Amino acid sequence: AMHEGHVVSAQEMKVLLQPLFTQNSRNLVLFLQDRLSVDDFTYFSESYGNKNPFQNEILQSSPSSLVLPAVDCKATRYLLSILQESGDWKLTNATNLNISRLELNASNSNLLVVQLQPVASRLKEISTMEAIAENDKIIGRVTMDLQERGIHFSVIYTAVKPSRISRRTDVVAELRRQLMAAEEEDSLSYPPLNVTTVNSTCILFYAGNFSLKASSSVLIDLTNATFLTRNVDISASECSDSNTTLSLKYTKPVNGINSLEIRFLMTNKFYEVSARKWSTLDSVEIVQDGKLAKFSASAISAPAEYSFHCQLVGTSDLYPARLVPSNNEAENWDVFISKLQIQGFNIINNQFSYASDCTGFFTPGIWMALVISIILLWILTYGIHMIMQLTTNNRFDDPKGPALSVPQTE
Repeated sequence: AMHEGHVVSAQEMKVLLQPLFTQNSRNLVLFLQDRLSVDDFTYFSESYGNKNPFQNEILQSSPSSLVLPAVDCKATRYLLSILQESGDWKLTNATNLNISRLELNASNSNLLVVQLQPVASRLKEISTMEAIAENDKIIGRVTMDLQERGIHFSVIYTAVKPSRISRRTDVVAELRRQLMAAEEEDSLSYPPLNVTTVNSTCILFYAGNFSLKASSSVLIDLTNATFLTRNVDISASECSDSNTTLSLKYTKPVNGINSLEIRFLMTNKFYEVSARKWSTLDSVEIVQDGKLAKFSASAISAPAEYSFHCQLVGTSDLYPARLVPSNNEAENWDVFISKLQIQGFNIINNQFSYASDCTGFFTPGIWMALVISIILLWILTYGIHMIMQLTTNNRFDDPKGPALSVPQTE
């Protein structure tokens, strides 16, 4: 039993999960979602007039269960590492969800990691409820298949990030907004992907959301596989003083795609106009089952000593940093990267250098405000000038005297 408001730490969760590591049947299935909170089970229930997306009876049919309403994000972020350190597991990733093809030896300790589809993505083609319902069906298919094969197992259903950020009650009202924003930003972060050579780190790569869409229909969310489970091959990456290539290879990221490689090609050149070196992301390449899609990058550069940061990078015309298709194959892909930060040169102490942001000092909103202010100031100046030109008569009619005669010359 957990008291209200308690957040389970990494150490506490490790103790609570200890029975999983000591029981005779050590087959563990980890269903990993991008966002989830215990409130979702109530919010999407039938009591709120919705069609309950949670239909499988795994909790009711389980001999025992443990529900942790609130877990520290750092604990869930490194849950896979905690599980691997707790025993000699045979790790199996099932991102393609072809569970029936998996061969599990029940005599060994098996750790099956199932990557569920994201429920909170900017490339939305289905609602959150429909995404959760689809994930619930996947959980049901996996557990049913394992039961039919006579495999005893335990299940962990969790997410990397919370779908709802609870309010803090221990802060003053004036600072609540800033503290909540800082709390959300800190809790939803994870370490960047780093490429190391014999000497030191040569590439750092981070993204809040790293998603692709193939043929305007197949959504591929690579965020978890790249930064959390690290189910990505970076051995083909290359580093030098003038050219750097970040290669990300994925095996069967979704159904229908056997291999996927994404390359970020960066150069470091000296420019005489600025009298300094600049690092530039020249192009991005997507190789899917041997087919090459190439994009040219625009406005993605920074001084060689800095890293590059941009809130939105992708193929949309609305993004400040665009990826422009360079061949016909690239027309079939949509790319979305949020909170991108990348550095391929001059990395010190395995950390990002000062970030050069893609947003300039003068945004369209600032330019609009400046233009409108200038127009209003010109109207005010013109009005004051016209008022100052007004003059009054220096002579007036006297009703008791003769009429005032004003010569035409005046």
